[in-house]
Amino acid sequence: MSETLERPVDTAVGGIAADRLRSIIERVERLEAERKALTGDIGDIFAEAKSAGFDVKVIRQLLRLRRREPAEVEAEETLLAIYRRALGL
Repeated sequence: MSETLERPVDTAVGGIAADRLRSIIERVERLEAERKALTGDIGDIFAEAKSAGFDVKVIRQLLRLRRREPAEVEAEETLLAIYRRALGL
């Protein structure tokens, strides 16, 4: 009588847990799809801002500034003002 061995649910192939790897890949794929959707939504908001007369380039600069520490921004602005005065701008 020959016995058939069934593979466990978390199959290891070449020392790799295939089910775990598949799970990780599928999670990344889902997040990439969400990111793509969010990128589209953000683009729509920028288009809305532009159609309302706002300068999108300036809005992007403001968003970058808001992500930084206030002290860092202040130090950079102070240095920029000094450089401008030195160049007569």
